[in-house]
Amino acid sequence: MKRNRRNNGAMMALALGFSSLFAGCSSKTDEPFENQLRKSLETAQPGDIIEIPAGQFSFDRSLVLSTDNVTIKGAGMEETILSFKNQVAGAEGISVSASDFTIENLAIEDTIGDALKINEGNNIIVRGVRTEWTNGPDVNNGAYGIYPVQTTNTLLEGNVAIAASDAGIYVGQSRNVIVRNNTAEYNVAGIEIENTIGADVYGNKAINNTGGILVFNMPSIPQRGHSTRVYDNDVNQNNTENFAAPGTAVSGVPSGSGIMVNSNDQVEIFSNRIADNNTANIVISSYFSANFAGQRELADEFDPYPEAIYIYENQFQGGGTDPGFEYLQEIKQALYGDDGAFPDVIWDGIINPNNDENVKTICIMEEGAELLNIDAGNEFKNAGVNMSSHRCELPKLEAISLSS
Repeated sequence: MKRNRRNNGAMMALALGFSSLFAGCSSKTDEPFENQLRKSLETAQPGDIIEIPAGQFSFDRSLVLSTDNVTIKGAGMEETILSFKNQVAGAEGISVSASDFTIENLAIEDTIGDALKINEGNNIIVRGVRTEWTNGPDVNNGAYGIYPVQTTNTLLEGNVAIAASDAGIYVGQSRNVIVRNNTAEYNVAGIEIENTIGADVYGNKAINNTGGILVFNMPSIPQRGHSTRVYDNDVNQNNTENFAAPGTAVSGVPSGSGIMVNSNDQVEIFSNRIADNNTANIVISSYFSANFAGQRELADEFDPYPEAIYIYENQFQGGGTDPGFEYLQEIKQALYGDDGAFPDVIWDGIINPNNDENVKTICIMEEGAELLNIDAGNEFKNAGVNMSSHRCELPKLEAISLSS
């Protein structure tokens, strides 16, 4: 492990010398790697670049960084592996409370809780990081893989997230976010944008999760999220059985959900390739259809209704053949029979009773795509397809630019 200073480029050797670590030489640097890395993070100075070489390194407690302007670099997500399989203390694998932070080119495996949590920082980059629970989907896995919360100007790119019991890649209560070119597999939620203002989610692969890409607003959080663009993603076969802990928000996500929007506004979904998600390729719902409805305190600014959802120019294939909840199966059976399938978009149909007729809830400019209103607010009595109020357009959102 090496620590460099950005400001002058000089290399500073930490207490660790790799010749002694790997050759077994006896010296004052024969301290366990875990302790050396922990000390380097605790004593880091602004401008430090902490380099971790190829190898598999074991840790029994969390690593913590609270210094601004630090970079952690590995040799690659398959070369530098930080294993927390023997973790006995700490809520995360790596916990960061700092700004101007970059972490890249390493893997974090088998943490007790979240793999990488970044809290209340500005100018965050997570690049080429793999988070994984190597036993596969399991309710006892940590909740989140990559987990920035209350951050501003955040870039997540080229990462891989596998088998988180909540969300593989989660961005919460943040502003100005880009999530691009990542892969999320076998999580409950592959990628989740929650209570976040201004996010671009593109170039990602969300495959074999319970739900592929989620855009949610939770009721008890003061910041009301809006303005998310989801585009140019591959969202396929997200049919893994839901393995979230009971009572969590994502435990109410039906397996087979491609892209799911709950209680969020100004969401633009376009130019995606969405296929073979067994509940539906796109699911849109209000707070009142969520499993946590009535169980959590509502923030003053919370809006339970999804509005200004714009869907266009996607490529749909298959899906809707085996909904993940029993009541959805009953609706599918009643409307489409054993061999039928839901349309590409399903919606709970619950709207704000105070809206005037000019408010556009969902607009679909998609040749051949239909929206099924399941009429959840009326005990599903009038479930059906009526596109007359949904063939409409909405103003397109501006691209996110990460300011310096």
